[in-house]
Amino acid sequence: MSDVRVIIQRDSERDERVVTTGTTAADLFAGERTIVAARVAGELKDLAYAVADGDEVEPVEISSEDGLNILRHSTAHVMAQAVQELFPEAKLGIGPPVKDGFYYDFDVEKPFHPDDLKAIEKRMQEIQKRGQKFSRRVVTDEAAREELAGEPYKLELIGLKGSASHEDGADVEVGAGELTIYDNLDPKTGETCWSDLCRGPHLPTTRFIPAFKLMRNAAAYWRGSEKNPMLQRIYGTAWPTKDELKAHLEFLAEAEKRDHRRLGSELDLFSIPEEIGSGLAVFHPKGGIIRRVMEDYSRRRHEESGYEFVYTPHATKGKLFEKSGHLDWYADGMYPPMQLDEGTDYYLKPMNCPMHNLIFDARGRSYRELPLRLFEFGTVYRYEKSGVVHGLTRARGFTQDDAHIYCTREQMADELDTTLTFVLDLLRDYGLTDFYLELSTKDPEKFVGSDENWTEATETLRKVAEKQGLELVMDPGGAAFYGPKISVQARDAIGRTWQMSTIQLDFNLPERFDLEYTGADGAKQRPVMIHRALFGSIERFFAVLLEHYAGAFPAWLAPVQAVGIPIGDGHVEYLQDFAAEAKKKGLRVEVDASSDRMQKKIRNHQKAKVPFMIIVGDEDMAAGTVSFRYRDGSQKNGISRDEAIAELVDVVERRVQV
Repeated sequence: MSDVRVIIQRDSERDERVVTTGTTAADLFAGERTIVAARVAGELKDLAYAVADGDEVEPVEISSEDGLNILRHSTAHVMAQAVQELFPEAKLGIGPPVKDGFYYDFDVEKPFHPDDLKAIEKRMQEIQKRGQKFSRRVVTDEAAREELAGEPYKLELIGLKGSASHEDGADVEVGAGELTIYDNLDPKTGETCWSDLCRGPHLPTTRFIPAFKLMRNAAAYWRGSEKNPMLQRIYGTAWPTKDELKAHLEFLAEAEKRDHRRLGSELDLFSIPEEIGSGLAVFHPKGGIIRRVMEDYSRRRHEESGYEFVYTPHATKGKLFEKSGHLDWYADGMYPPMQLDEGTDYYLKPMNCPMHNLIFDARGRSYRELPLRLFEFGTVYRYEKSGVVHGLTRARGFTQDDAHIYCTREQMADELDTTLTFVLDLLRDYGLTDFYLELSTKDPEKFVGSDENWTEATETLRKVAEKQGLELVMDPGGAAFYGPKISVQARDAIGRTWQMSTIQLDFNLPERFDLEYTGADGAKQRPVMIHRALFGSIERFFAVLLEHYAGAFPAWLAPVQAVGIPIGDGHVEYLQDFAAEAKKKGLRVEVDASSDRMQKKIRNHQKAKVPFMIIVGDEDMAAGTVSFRYRDGSQKNGISRDEAIAELVDVVERRVQV
């Protein structure tokens, strides 16, 4: 046997080792139970991979991103095996890992029932305990077609070899240049228990799956297209330890309690009527108050920072979006055109920026006017697929707090710096404080403009982002077609990350619209354009805050800031006088004069998450005082009416949580 020299790479440490021919990655990391795969020359490999001379081998821990994906994809295989053992007629779709879990699509005669999922999970546990071996096998296209003749969806994937999409998960099946099938082998007999077309890699055996749970099932179109058959998708989750699985399930339970769709109904804030359509919300009076306060505060801050307000229509001729490039690059996300005026195409606008360019271009501009900051609460419409529409966070009609800033090249860096600082400060005012920044760079297949402009724009944004002292994460290829962007990523009260504000630097739309201003030397100059959405959309930001606060908004945003609770009917008028005084100070105070008993009133308004309750009985009336009951159930008695109103005003003005 000849010797083989390999290098084991662990972070910055390199360990050269001489081993015999036939040594596997598993041999290199023998006894290290948390190592589930290896990376060799940048490619993930099964631990069964036999190392070659000169290989640099990096261990893959199960808790790493790659390790978790391998764990979850392997668990998806176990689930598919269990399904076909229990439902032999089931045809296999695709089963990729996803964030925090996995799914697999199946073509079955009727949808899965919750009892079916219980049976599938039980069979998965049996397969896991058997310790079946995941064994990789290279096959030709012809052999794969012959072996998978009874799996029509797999046959379709074979034709995509090497060019499969990551978006629909097909690349986990046939993403490499060769076709491979993974066999699940009985550990005692070596007999093949089940097989699936897959690029891998996988865990060594099913015993390496420590903890999993099936979550739910749903309908899903094959490969995400409405033109394709409807399949049944089963979602599951898998984790390196049972404790991590338990923590994840507890997190999901908390997230469910905070679901904005649930809270929106419980607190009577908004609804999405079927009669109007999917992704199109209406705000009820209480939700309307929250939204108005959000908008009013934002307007005030924008006015203080030199923004000017504009308004644009909801629809426009298609020629405008041809000029901007949206019909070339964004047509799939737009509603179909309406043909009016003897065949002219009109579109509901998906963006406000082309119309703002027309406002800039409506008359001559001087360098003395720059930077010109145009701001609009502009409602836009995007035709999201039905499968991705989700309450207010992924809607088809929504209002952006959209600004476009036109400045000189010399002003560009300072204006970006000022804008990003303004954005972060305003988000903090709404109660979000935990941020990091993401820099999205050019998609090499989907961009307009010169490489030189893109390089300058990207480098300028990078320097601006770094000045904030926040973590900066790169997003290669994630930019819009007209320019790179900084995205503010905010973590909420339970640690979830939401993309909030975006700031995009654009040299290209001013060129396409031939925008100009007169410079100090009298010559015509091209402005730089900065696109900036602070909330992203008001609806989405409303949903994020609703979940962040679990419906218990701070008093300045709460639809009802305080409610008067009379101990008896004789105390109602006293409280109504108090409420009238409070309303003169701009406070939103109501009095519960219903026939319910006091304790029931308190419970009702606790459920409604009202920040303050003002309780009054005989002693308070005699002394000219009230009793404060706080959200946490604590109480402060004998407060003068003026002092009580002053405390409410102070809490609202300071925008603090109570």
